[in-house]
Amino acid sequence: MIGTQVHGSVEPGLEAVQDAFAGNFERHGEAGAACCVYLDGRKVVDLWGGTYTPDTLQMVMSSTKGVVAVAAHMLAQEGRLDFDARVVDYWPEFAAEGKQNMPVRWLFSHRAGLAAVERPVTLDDVLAWDPVCDALAAARPLWEPNTAHGYHVGTYGWLAGEVIRRITGQSVGQYVAGHIAHPLELQLWIGLPEAMEGRVAPLLPAPPPPPGTAPDIFTARLLDPTTLLHKAFVNPPLPAQAFNERAFHAAEIPAANGITNARSLARMYAACIGEVDGVRLLRPETLDEATRVQSAGDDLVLGYETRYATGFQLSFPFRPMAGEGSFGHYGMGGSVGFAHPDRGIAFAYVMNQMLPSGGVDPRSKALVEALLSSL
Repeated sequence: MIGTQVHGSVEPGLEAVQDAFAGNFERHGEAGAACCVYLDGRKVVDLWGGTYTPDTLQMVMSSTKGVVAVAAHMLAQEGRLDFDARVVDYWPEFAAEGKQNMPVRWLFSHRAGLAAVERPVTLDDVLAWDPVCDALAAARPLWEPNTAHGYHVGTYGWLAGEVIRRITGQSVGQYVAGHIAHPLELQLWIGLPEAMEGRVAPLLPAPPPPPGTAPDIFTARLLDPTTLLHKAFVNPPLPAQAFNERAFHAAEIPAANGITNARSLARMYAACIGEVDGVRLLRPETLDEATRVQSAGDDLVLGYETRYATGFQLSFPFRPMAGEGSFGHYGMGGSVGFAHPDRGIAFAYVMNQMLPSGGVDPRSKALVEALLSSL
């Protein structure tokens, strides 16, 4: 025990991270949160506080996308997935509406033009998997594929996950459980077992801005029915009221509903850049290929600059991680998991009090800055 609000451990020399973590409760209205850091394959920070216990689990929204990316690159490493092969080589039905020559890589780098679909999709369809995949296979792209990029908020998970399913015969959740979570002994699920439901902290919506304050760019676009961001949240629907429901946690929605903790997310990224207790997920040459820039600049969906590798976010102004050389993924509301291979860092922060997504989250920023200043 470190204090009344903050618990866990930090190695000597990293006390600044503990101070920043405690400061988030004082300055930023933190409810429950956890932070974990691995350095050169060794856990050096393991903190939790507020309403969290050591066993609390959290849905981490789009931080799940990074887990899916790791799974896909493991398949590529085994020679089972070729990112430059056509999607139809794995998923023949995808050929509709002129998509027959689209390579898999465009699905993972937000270049496919499939950030939303025109065919109406219900929440029941979202929970069922196949109806959304069928709608995406039949869909016409919203822009000419590969001419621009735009964040595939929800559809990334079905597009990537269906390719994984066609290759392996397993759902993406089953593949992650067997090939990532089990070898590393992670508390990490895409499709949460019912026995774990009681450990999940509820997500708390971001507080409204003070009266008279203009909404941030993300919120403004989300509320504007003419934008691609609005369409991406409406169809397939990702309604906020469902985020804390058992049915949503039990389903596989691999762009958004991964449930884990900071300890497991950091450990996974540590095993991507080095060995952790005898396990390494990605070989160095795989990692080089996985983190090469694929999309950069103005994002048609989000409306600000973004940068992506194949499946991973790279550092960009609103999602800085630990600067150039970082790869990983943030989640709406504030969670993040990433690694910086040159520094030997694997970092994760999860929380249940969401903050607006249209800017740099001050909580993870403070933690990362404290870490970097201590190294």
